[in-house]
Amino acid sequence: MGKHVLLIEDEPNIIEAIRFILERDGWTVSTHSDGADAVDIVDREGPDIVILDVMLPNRSGYDILRDLRAAEGTAALPVLLLTAKGQSRDREMAETYGASRFMTKPFSNQEVLDSVRDLVAS
Repeated sequence: MGKHVLLIEDEPNIIEAIRFILERDGWTVSTHSDGADAVDIVDREGPDIVILDVMLPNRSGYDILRDLRAAEGTAALPVLLLTAKGQSRDREMAETYGASRFMTKPFSNQEVLDSVRDLVAS
């Protein structure tokens, strides 16, 4: 595949798990762990897809997603939003802010891989 995924996540175990799954499938994976400058990192790296955690240090994933959707260059960028909270309110917020897909932790390896493939293919 050779596509680029930017994973914005602060949990080392989740970073390593997702990196392993995707790199094994041929993806290039870069990571970032701080919400404060996440939008700048997305702009600089120009990934094919972003996997974005909701609860990050210094800035919410929802706020980052809102900014990505508001900018012309990233308005249509596929964003897979990850959260440890799966209540209906969280899903509604993800839809409101424009998440391409919403996934709760814990997730299966196959679920992540299928979601990333689907979002980049569409």
